[in-house]
Amino acid sequence: MRVSNVTVRKRVLIILVTIVLFYSLLIGRLGYIQLYQGDWLAAKADDLWSRDIPVEPKRGRILDRNGNVLAYNVSAPSVLAVPAQIEDPRLTAQKLAAVLNMDEEKLYKLITKRELAVRITPEGRKITEEKAKQVKELQLPGIVVAEDSKRYYPYGTLAAHVLGFAGIDNQGLTGLELVYDNALKGTKGAVSFYANGKGGAIPGQPNRFLPPTNGLDLVTTLDVTIQNILEREMEQAMLTYQPEGVIGLVVDPKTGEVLAMASYPTFDPGNYQAYPQEIYNRNMPIWRMYEPGSTFKIITLAAALEEKKVDLQHDHFYDPGYATVAGARLRCWKAGGHGSQSFLEVVENSCNPGFIALGNRLGKDTLFKYINEFGFGQKTGIDLRGEATGILFKLDRVGPVELATTAFGQGVSVTPIQQVMAVAAAVNGGKLLTPYIAKEWIDPVDGTIVSERKPEVKRTVISEETSKKVRGALESVVAKGTGFRAYIEGYRVGGKTGTAQKVGPNGRYLTNNHIVSFIGIAPSDDPQLVVYVAVDNPKGIQFGGVVSAPIVKNVIEQSLHYMNVPPRKDGIKKEFRYGDVQYVTVPDLTGMSVTDIRNSFYGLPLDVAGSGKYVVEQSPAPGIRVKEGSKIRIYLGDKSPKSQ
Repeated sequence: MRVSNVTVRKRVLIILVTIVLFYSLLIGRLGYIQLYQGDWLAAKADDLWSRDIPVEPKRGRILDRNGNVLAYNVSAPSVLAVPAQIEDPRLTAQKLAAVLNMDEEKLYKLITKRELAVRITPEGRKITEEKAKQVKELQLPGIVVAEDSKRYYPYGTLAAHVLGFAGIDNQGLTGLELVYDNALKGTKGAVSFYANGKGGAIPGQPNRFLPPTNGLDLVTTLDVTIQNILEREMEQAMLTYQPEGVIGLVVDPKTGEVLAMASYPTFDPGNYQAYPQEIYNRNMPIWRMYEPGSTFKIITLAAALEEKKVDLQHDHFYDPGYATVAGARLRCWKAGGHGSQSFLEVVENSCNPGFIALGNRLGKDTLFKYINEFGFGQKTGIDLRGEATGILFKLDRVGPVELATTAFGQGVSVTPIQQVMAVAAAVNGGKLLTPYIAKEWIDPVDGTIVSERKPEVKRTVISEETSKKVRGALESVVAKGTGFRAYIEGYRVGGKTGTAQKVGPNGRYLTNNHIVSFIGIAPSDDPQLVVYVAVDNPKGIQFGGVVSAPIVKNVIEQSLHYMNVPPRKDGIKKEFRYGDVQYVTVPDLTGMSVTDIRNSFYGLPLDVAGSGKYVVEQSPAPGIRVKEGSKIRIYLGDKSPKSQ
């Protein structure tokens, strides 16, 4: 059949149109893919070909309130293997094992695993810079030295339980390192390379580096100097008394900031594996619960004063040495009792029967209301893990005996941090504060403050007037009562002793096994420090006033000098006992002759330097208080400085 030209032309036209349409659709599709799906497909390809080796960020530093670094990271590179890129596994294992001091066969098994990347552990983790240099010099294909770091604690054991420690994988495990792990650890980066389906590197494709974001720096409320003072005194107590342990706390009563916190036995956070878990896992100032003893009487005192149940100066009490409550005889620590005394003397003498009387005046509902208001039986909210709540009697189970024993600190269990914060409230004007340690978060790049914590007042428990009376009573305890070993010449110090029997596993009180404590405040007219030290079962004497009070005295005295707190002149004068150290004020000797001095001076020996008739200089300077018998050094010259 013959086809006409017209038909041929039609068919050619149809084919041409079809081809044009086909290529138009193809070009359109390619354009759509290129223009609209290009980025998406490139990302898909990148995900398919890209392999990432993680790069750890630098963990944020932890600093004290004055910028002293308590924890930071030091360079400690790690070795990784990319098995698909290793050309000769046996030779690689041989050379690398020699540098890392590692078993060659073990290393061979690691680098031949069917994995993208393998960490050479443990010998290749956190190695020295020298070893890292040796590994790089080998130039082994598939072996990568990645930037890494490890935690370093420059002060060793100082504040170990507070700081805690971080593990080998840059994760916080205890203490502040754990509580604030997310902010400290930062965000991981990566070294990226392109690999084929078998994991081998694609030639001509450069590696890419995504830098990590380092963690924030944490500024704490701790003060390295005060922490050092506290721990030095606690360590001395461990040597002197050989106790089962010592607990110490220093807090700013106006803010709730923890200036120092320690627990002995302690550990080195940089080498925590060398210590038993029960040592590094238990921060005793917040974890340990025990009967407080007489330090708890401060709460009974504050409640009785606030409720106007007692006038310390004018109300009197007779102590025969015991109190009979519901058939039970509850004894005073002093055999035979204290006899007739004012209630201020009841506080000074830490008289148990006197505090039983205060508890009865308050009644169980009121006393336990204040105990709860002062924060006992509940967590303080300090920013550390493992805080205990303590144990109180349920109100419906409080009878006359339970009311009596609670009033003088027996039968209830509290934590050291609860006691410190309650006493802080009793002396700071009545405000119960939340204790805290994390003060500021700092951007490590530009040093700007990211966030800052302010003091938090939970509630007002007593009035400023009552708080002032409590401060005065506690100062009187130190000047005239059982806390006399905490007295500091020239400063106003208040405090309270505590001696509490420990309870054994069978629920019975142990014999000759006490926790002896002292809680001190200074200066008592304007408290800037609350210091608490508890010694667990000291060998020999087991009284808080004998063992713990001198420790607290030393901490307070050194801390006040460091803080440049000026001495006070209007405090309660100490009633000196036989053997107590007496102090005298150094007179102004300049301009006097040696003969005049020896005729008029009161018992202070002289150390004479130089020659001449007159004193031109002296040390210590006039007005300084020194121990009686201290030597005064004088410098002689020919002319009196007062005649010039």
